[in-house]
Amino acid sequence: MSKKINVLYFSATGTTEKIVTGIAGKITKDFNGTTAISNFNFTLPEGRKQAVSFTKDDVVVVGVPVYAGRVPNVLLKYLNTISGNGALAIAVVVYGNRHYDDALIELKDILEADGFKVVAGGAFVGEHSFSKIMGGKRPDEKDMAAAADFADKIYDKIKVTGEISGVAVKGNKPYRDYYKPRDKNGNLVDFRKIIPKTNDDCIDCKLCAEICPLGSIDAEEVSKIIGICIKCCACIKRCPVEAKYFDDENYLKHKNELEAAYTEPRREPEVFA
Repeated sequence: MSKKINVLYFSATGTTEKIVTGIAGKITKDFNGTTAISNFNFTLPEGRKQAVSFTKDDVVVVGVPVYAGRVPNVLLKYLNTISGNGALAIAVVVYGNRHYDDALIELKDILEADGFKVVAGGAFVGEHSFSKIMGGKRPDEKDMAAAADFADKIYDKIKVTGEISGVAVKGNKPYRDYYKPRDKNGNLVDFRKIIPKTNDDCIDCKLCAEICPLGSIDAEEVSKIIGICIKCCACIKRCPVEAKYFDDENYLKHKNELEAAYTEPRREPEVFA
């Protein structure tokens, strides 16, 4: 059976990319390594300017991070432009050791509405965007071994001739609302207004502006935020001199609460095929 293997993903700090490329690579290896992998990375604004289209001969491993228990709402417009045309899809979500809530079933529904046949789904753990200890340094070797095992299950399912069955995944309908943090007085906090700061260690390398998924960091003056900040923390985690940071009281309160409640125990991948 001839199948074209593709990866399609949003990955601000590289964790989702590592998982989906690992899965796709193992599927390709199972097909005797004769199938090239096409890469569709829609992390940066340029990657979301042109919609992509697939065919029934394609297998697409689709990966997104989990934000507040859901598929990030800033990605919905782009995701709804993709044309599946009967391609097989593997839905993958990556979360920071708290829970993936309804993100996986939401991604599955989006892909099916786009015309894909979703044949497998998985929820994996990556280092939380806010933290270095929640899911710290994950995905690790154990996670990648689980991704490889998942890929083997997918291969066994799609290598057959004839009709390939869909898959059921965990999640609720209607989906839970996006999680909304509260301040110390119990009032809802508008996280959209919280932006990263830049300290005097900045060497003006422009990397933060280049990697911001929404193009919200001014390339001329990188301390200026000119658009929405989705708290992916790519600018913080990837700054070579650690010049980017958050000092907002409500952000730090939420981060500390998450770390206290969800650093342990270690959550393991859940897969459905």
